[in-house]
Amino acid sequence: MMSVPVATLGLVTDAGPASGFGELGAALRRWAPEGVGVVRVLARHGFGTVESGQLVAGTAGGATAGVLYRGALDDVVLPLAAAAVAGPRAQEAHVAEVTALDAGLACAGGATLLGHPLPAAPAAALGEALEGGVPAALVSVADGTGALVLTGLELGVAHGSLGAPALDEAAADAARGLLRRGATTTERVAAGEAELLVDLWVPVPSVLVAGAGAIGEALVAQARLLGWSARTETALAPVHAAVAAFTDADVLVLLDHDPAFDVVLADALRRGRGFLGALGSRRTQAARRDRLLAAGLTEAELGRLRGPVGLDLGARTPAETAVSIVAQVVAARSGRAGSALAATDGRIGG
Repeated sequence: MMSVPVATLGLVTDAGPASGFGELGAALRRWAPEGVGVVRVLARHGFGTVESGQLVAGTAGGATAGVLYRGALDDVVLPLAAAAVAGPRAQEAHVAEVTALDAGLACAGGATLLGHPLPAAPAAALGEALEGGVPAALVSVADGTGALVLTGLELGVAHGSLGAPALDEAAADAARGLLRRGATTTERVAAGEAELLVDLWVPVPSVLVAGAGAIGEALVAQARLLGWSARTETALAPVHAAVAAFTDADVLVLLDHDPAFDVVLADALRRGRGFLGALGSRRTQAARRDRLLAAGLTEAELGRLRGPVGLDLGARTPAETAVSIVAQVVAARSGRAGSALAATDGRIGG
């Protein structure tokens, strides 16, 4: 399986970049009846670290929404989006160092771009999901034939088809497997003799800090710096209600050591949704573990609790502790162990 990161999303208008997923979704929903073409990234080299799950949509008349690689490929991407309404096609694009740097990319690079039609029903469904902040996936065969859109918290609603029920089922299984990571991603996936291109969008992380103090304040600030939503609750009832509604993208960091919060952890661990972390000393963690085991949780369920939460960075201050916690969240969402880059030989970045 090969991850294919793509770049930051925005709206292409005369007014410049706008708010991204919501505006792209609105455009898709609006254009669906007249016909939509989309441009996606099959492969890339260079450009440095870029974000996953980006998409450009266009109409035959030349209206476009979305940006790949901060607009550095617009001379290729925008005409391709219009042409893709009529049928699938792939095109190579390259960006020189000066152009890449001017666009805000780290270095020069190239990409294999796939343009293909998106039929009205899948386009409208994808647009509604992106506009409403609902998880969604767009799956096609790597040559652009067929289009399947999956929406909903579990990607349980399907729109469109890849042309064969078995292939649709394999595509849905692949997308739902990726959803467990809780992160927007672009992947190439083998499905029998076919190769699928999967773009998955999930809401940005929402961090709930349960408890007060300097670490909580630093954690909220750090989360917002990353563009995540974050809030603090100190009372049991609102924390319990919020965690009961968690999706895989949500994050709980429990700062309060009061055993009353065990019920929140027990319910959340049994439900198996979201990133669940708890601060505290080794002694605090051991006591909490004993209480949860006594409450009937299994070892497998307890294995989902990150406690003490955070990566081992040697953090000493509240701000450094907050960095260690969000770093663990990023690693968990990416399926990484949080090792030093120099100690690994895999792809740098998502």
